Amino acid sequence: MTLFLEQMLNGVQFGVMLFLLAAGLTLIFGIMGVINLAHGSLYMIGAYAGTWIAGETGSFLLGILGAFAAAALAGVAIEYLVVRRLYGRDHLDQVLATFGLILIFNQTITLIFGRQPLFVSVPAILDGSIEIVPGLEYPLYRLSIIVVGLLVAAGLYLLINKTRIGMLVRAGSTNRDMVRALGVDIRLLYTLVFGLGALLAGLAGFMAGPIMAVQVGMGEQILITTFVVVVVGGVGSIRGAFFASLFLGVVDTGLRAYLPGLLRHVLAGSEADALGAGISSMGIYLIMAIVLLIRPKGLFMPNT
Repeated sequence: MTLFLEQMLNGVQFGVMLFLLAAGLTLIFGIMGVINLAHGSLYMIGAYAGTWIAGETGSFLLGILGAFAAAALAGVAIEYLVVRRLYGRDHLDQVLATFGLILIFNQTITLIFGRQPLFVSVPAILDGSIEIVPGLEYPLYRLSIIVVGLLVAAGLYLLINKTRIGMLVRAGSTNRDMVRALGVDIRLLYTLVFGLGALLAGLAGFMAGPIMAVQVGMGEQILITTFVVVVVGGVGSIRGAFFASLFLGVVDTGLRAYLPGLLRHVLAGSEADALGAGISSMGIYLIMAIVLLIRPKGLFMPNT
């Protein structure tokens, strides 16, 4: 039972990381209608900038602020210089343009930092573990990621549903021409939305640094999973992104932890491990396929 609880917490922590990425992606795609493949690059930029600043200054807090600033500025620059010219154009144009940005950012990071991964230490205040239940010691840093993700989810809910800016964002996603006719600077609004999505991606990248290596191409590794979250939850739905992230995070972690062991009851050890690893890696994609068959617009979007 202790091992099961630990794996579930790992799944929730992974799901929270996915949410930080998926929230920005679903805002950009659902509100602006832009497929931004470079969203993973913003995750990488935040990770590199925050890790480098934290390493140079010895301050984890300054690293967070650096990740915020670098990812947000990169996001605003992308929107102003590239994405703004893609509104209303075919999705293929958006895919080609943002894929080109992936290559540019990867090479730029390689030129600046090289190909060796960077590492950042867990801050002293979050180092160590805490006893969740008798017999279960869980790392404080992973718990802090879960708490930050929940706070971000609550903040986004209040922003989108309880503020004037959120009202304009929701209106702009429904009828941008009407919002423009009412005197709202829709371009500025879109820039702010893009910057917010980039900021969340940068936060996710930096917080992932102490858990995994910060390296070139790390954004593409998690971007596909993030798109699965957006599809399952429903494009444009923050609530859908939140619940889909947690669900898929727990499912993915659970499959990887337990499926090979279960298959060993019916198969030889090596065969069970190989088959279990293969099925586990496909698990969330099978869920996406089922959701697309049953509810093509996602679990949290109306099908009408």
